[in-house]
Amino acid sequence: MKILKYKKLANGQYKVSLDNRDINLYEDVILKYELLLKKEITAKLLDEIVEFNNECEAYYVALKSLKSRFKSAYDMRLFLLKKEYSSDSVDKAIDKLLNQGYLNDLSYAKGLINNQLVTTNNGPKKIINELEKHRISEEIIYNEIEIFDKEMQLEKIEKLVNRFYKSNKSRGGNILKRKIMTDLINYGYDSELIMEVLNKLDFSVDEEIAKKEYDKLYKRLSRKYEGVELKNKIKEKMYQKGLNYSDEN
Repeated sequence: MKILKYKKLANGQYKVSLDNRDINLYEDVILKYELLLKKEITAKLLDEIVEFNNECEAYYVALKSLKSRFKSAYDMRLFLLKKEYSSDSVDKAIDKLLNQGYLNDLSYAKGLINNQLVTTNNGPKKIINELEKHRISEEIIYNEIEIFDKEMQLEKIEKLVNRFYKSNKSRGGNILKRKIMTDLINYGYDSELIMEVLNKLDFSVDEEIAKKEYDKLYKRLSRKYEGVELKNKIKEKMYQKGLNYSDEN
């Protein structure tokens, strides 16, 4: 195949016109195969050139994607495979990015943990789960999560507990205590640390909350029930919320 002409493009590529087709090649490819000096190439060499060009494309697409969002090596592999690059091209692109420091799971873990600490209420377990989704190694995860020490956890737990406690409008007693415990476990905090904070608070039934909830239930349920049945229905609902019906008499 004869090389007829070259045209340099704005995106770091060359348009190479052959006697039977046009092909866009990255500058890395042009330099590696010294195509500016060649007048003719074989079909076998062209296949090799195209394969290396695909490797270069995978690398540059990956590099461009990192400008908008940092990724773990695992995330980058998925990203490139979804772009339908071959496994070999993806492996080579990732190896190159790792060697150049553009991909770094340690830096990724540090960044994710710091972001979670600043922008979320998530506890260590939830952050660890998030890191595991991105296939960060256990060694990195458990070394870096140590920054989220007991003192910091207790501080966040206290803020959350106080917020949930003060915003409570319809629960009391152990029901409220269990609800807060469940919520904080779902946030990823250790149950022992949560209990350490909860035990400092008074979870006796709030009379004002109990009365408001009773009045609300009475208004709603009296449309369907009356007499003893109404009392029993209200008592049942109050009990489910940890509120004592007898306090309303």
